[in-house]
Formats: sequence, structure tokens, C-alpha cells
Amino acid sequence: MTSPNERGQAYRQEQQSAAAVALLEQVRASLAEAALPLDLPGAEQARRDAAAGVAQLDDYILPRYRSLDAPLLAVVGGSTGAGKSTLVNALAGHPVTRAGAIRPTTRQPLLLHNPDEGAWFEGSRVLPGLGRIRGSVAAGPVPSAASTDPRQAAASSLVLLGDAAIPAGIALLDAPDVDSISDDNRKLAGQLLAAADLWIFVTTANRYADAVPWQLLLDAAARDIMVAVVLDRVPAGAEDEVSADLRRLLDQEGLGKARLFVIPEAVLDAAGMLPAGSVLPLRTWLAELAADAAGRADVARRTLDGAVRALAGRAAGIAAAITAQQRAASFLEDTTAAAYRDAAARILDATRDGALLRGEVLARWQDFVGTGEFFRSLEQNVGRFRDRMGAFFRGEPAPAVKVETAIETGLQAVIVDEAANAAEETDRRWRSDQAGRQLLGTDDLSGAGPGFADQAAAEIRAWQAALMELIRTEGQGKRTQARWLSFGINGLGAALMIVVFSMTAGLTGLEVGVAGGTAVVGQRLLEAVFGEDAVRRMAEKARADLASRCERLLATEQQRFLVRLPVGDGGAGNELEAQSDALARLAGRS
Repeated sequence: MTSPNERGQAYRQEQQSAAAVALLEQVRASLAEAALPLDLPGAEQARRDAAAGVAQLDDYILPRYRSLDAPLLAVVGGSTGAGKSTLVNALAGHPVTRAGAIRPTTRQPLLLHNPDEGAWFEGSRVLPGLGRIRGSVAAGPVPSAASTDPRQAAASSLVLLGDAAIPAGIALLDAPDVDSISDDNRKLAGQLLAAADLWIFVTTANRYADAVPWQLLLDAAARDIMVAVVLDRVPAGAEDEVSADLRRLLDQEGLGKARLFVIPEAVLDAAGMLPAGSVLPLRTWLAELAADAAGRADVARRTLDGAVRALAGRAAGIAAAITAQQRAASFLEDTTAAAYRDAAARILDATRDGALLRGEVLARWQDFVGTGEFFRSLEQNVGRFRDRMGAFFRGEPAPAVKVETAIETGLQAVIVDEAANAAEETDRRWRSDQAGRQLLGTDDLSGAGPGFADQAAAEIRAWQAALMELIRTEGQGKRTQARWLSFGINGLGAALMIVVFSMTAGLTGLEVGVAGGTAVVGQRLLEAVFGEDAVRRMAEKARADLASRCERLLATEQQRFLVRLPVGDGGAGNELEAQSDALARLAGRS
């Protein structure tokens, strides 16, 4: 019967384990959703790290946290031709794997376990991406793989083999070569090693210094995985010299705690088996480890903490990469917004400084209101000529429409030109940026978009219609209705447009006098009908409406660039960074 203290401790451990699993599942979701679409330095490595992190969480970290008492998984790995399969056969005491002359020989990973512990491996607890095939112990020698095509597709399943020769508490997994000529097999070997509680790394007397195996051994050192190194095929008399040199390398690279087992060079028997005593030290060590529940728990916890610690570092790097992506996207977005914001400001400047009263607009307005003699007479006595102007407006509607058309054409040209300038500036800035070049590709966005000129013309006509409605609304009062009706809605509208564009800061010389005179005509006419305050209010409202329409036009136009930017969670980098800190704390608690 357990005591209250023991029950309380067990409950706390369950709570801690549940909290750890919840954190790990959050990290997995963050890594799976990590958005790294921009072609930035380090982005490709961050993508690989995110995928590897998800795979290790699925294959090892989460399953181990959920089943801390599961048997240890010892993965037998190493270089091509190192003798991994032969070693596994020797540990089992009979042939269970293929061994042949054509490389790679290990096509289908074989997982040997005690028959009583098959349930731990039959489901998707570990390596859920691989299917399961149930094998059986052969009565005789296993056929050679010499005729197997080395280019065949990578294995997608584990062969599970229950064998009474494997002690309860530990399982052996025969992995593909870490330096296989098959890319898929190399990836599978890395995946299996990442799912291991314990590495049994096999090398030979003449290949123990090869670069590829050592890269994996260094990864094991960084993760603090328990490693047993098997030095195979050591010539007689060279055991001390070769093993001492390998031990020196292991110490030098932070693997001084690794167990080293030496297997002398020997002739295999007819079944392809090593002499029985050659692997006895390794078999004994594995049996002792399997029998020691506390020792197994220590190995599992040590490897698990190392994997979580390594995942924390990987997550921090990915978080930094995500943040860099967000900064790059924000820079491109801000660059685009600034270019089109400046374009909108230039358009509004053109509507305020009298620039639109040049050329065709000025000519049509002069045609509309009459000659210079008319200006002088009007300045002397606006009221005296009110009836004359009313008759003019009523009898000649076409000139007012021509003014509207000229304003539409001139304003459209300004808007289209400034939109093209903004597009050219944005295109130039994006192409000077690595991420921007990637997003633009071969597309040329350096001019106004297709159909933009028509959109601008339609928006200007809508503005003019809104301006006419403003005049109608302002003239609804009984006092002014007769006056504005006498002058005509188009005439008053043309006059109001001229007032909106009448500031002369952008004109020089004779233009100042001419344009200024045209503005006075329009303004005095409107004041005579509506009053000075109403004219000022209508002009300000019309100018604000035009500004809003221009800004909307350009906001739509800049979407040609902005739709290319990736859509991401602005806080994803910070969230993953916080999760990285939590992982580091989790690994440090053990």
C-alpha cells in the first residue's frame, strides 16, 4: 500500500508530465505553422530545422514523455559496410537481418524486441510516420540482399520482430547507413537515430575517422545521448593502438563517457555469423542495462532532456528567422505605403496649387465665362451681371460640360502619372531587396496597373457627381433655390471645381493673373448664390472628398505589390521564442 506522501508525489509527477506534454504540443504546432516564405539568409536552414523539430517531437520526444516507462530504443547505426546488420545478428545469437555485398543492404528497418513488449511498438507510439510489418524469426539463414537494387525507393515501414534473445526493457533497431548512396536512406537513418534513447554506433578500424559518422556523433554529444561505439573488424595486434586513437578522438569531441567495444577481425561462419564470444561484452552490457529499471530511467531521462534542450536551441533559431521574415515583410510593406502615400500627396498638391488650371481646363473655362472684358465688368459690379450670367448658363450648357470634361482629363492624367511614379519607385526599392526580388520574380510592376486609367476616370466622374449633389443639397433652401436654378447646376458645378483648384502657388507670371482671374469669377458667382461661408464649406468638403477618392484609388493600386507579401502572425516569432525559453527550463528541471 502506498503512503499519502507517495501518492502525492505520484500525482505531482503526473501533473508535471501533463504540463510538459502540453508545452511540447504547443511547440509542435508553432513549428508546423512556422511561416518562412521569404528568401532570406538562413531561411532554408530554418525551414529544415522546423521540419526536423516536428519530426523529432513526433518520433521521440512526445512519445517518450507520454511513456517514460517504455523499453529503451537502442538504434544501431553507422557507415556503409561497417557491419551493423552482422552485429545485430550476433547480439540476437542467430541470423535476423540481411547482409550482402550490394550497398545499401538495410532496406527495411528491423526492430527487434522482447516478445512480451510488442505492444510498445505495434502502434504509432514511436515513429508514427512509418508503417508496421510483423516479422518472424527464420528457421535458417536469412537470404542475402546481393540482388537488391540499391536505387529502390526508401522503406516506409518498420519490420517488428519479437525475439526471446532480446532482454525485456530494451529494443534494437537496425538502421540504414548514415552515408548511404540513397538520399532517402540517409534521411531515414537520421530520423531513426533522432528517435533513439541510446545509440550503438558501429565503425571500422580503417573508417573510424570519417567525417559523416563524426558529424552524427557530435550531434549526439550536443544532445547528451548515451552512446556506445563499436569498433569493428580490428586486425589482430592493432586493438590497443586503434582503440586508443579512437578513445582520444571521442574525448576530444566531448564523448569521453561513451562506452567503447572492440570486435576483432574474424571469419564469419556459414550462416554469416561472428564468433559467439566476439560481442559478449556488448551483449552483457545491454542485458545489465535492460535489467536495471533505475538505470534505464536515467538513460531515457538524460536523452530526453538533451533532446528537449537541443529543441529549445533550434526553436530559438527558428523564432529569430520568423522575426527576420516579419521585419523584411514590414520593410517592403512600409516602402510600398510610403511611395503611394507620397504619390497621393503630390496629386493633392496639384489640386491645390492651381496647376490644373493650366492648358485645356483654363481654355474651356475662358470659353465658358466669356472674354476679358467680361472679367473687368464683373469685377466692377458682380450683381449687375447676374442676370446676364444666368442667361449665359441657361442658354449654353455645353461649355460647362466641356469644363468638367477638361478637368476630368487633366486630373486623370495627374493621377495616372503619379500612380506610375509610385509603382516605379516601389518596383525599384523591392528589386534592391533580396526578399523583394524573390516576390517580384520576372513580373514588371513598374507602371500603373491594367485598367487603372479607367478606374481613375470613373472615380473622377463620381467625384463630380457628388459635387453636383452637394450643390443641390446646399441650394435646397427657399432663399437660394431660385438663384442656383437660374444659373444652372452644371455651371455652378464647374465654378465650384475651379474654386477647388484655384490656389495659385504653383503658377508664375501671366498664369497667375489669368488663373487668378478665373478663380475670382467662379468664387464671386458662387458667393452671390450661396454666400461666402457656404462656398468655403462646399470647397473644403469637395476637396476632402477628392483627396479621399484619390487615396482609395492608390490604396487599391498598391495591392499589386502588397498581395505578394506573405500573410503571417505578427507575434509568431515572439511566441516561439517564449516557448524556447520554456523548453530550456523543462530540460533543466531534471
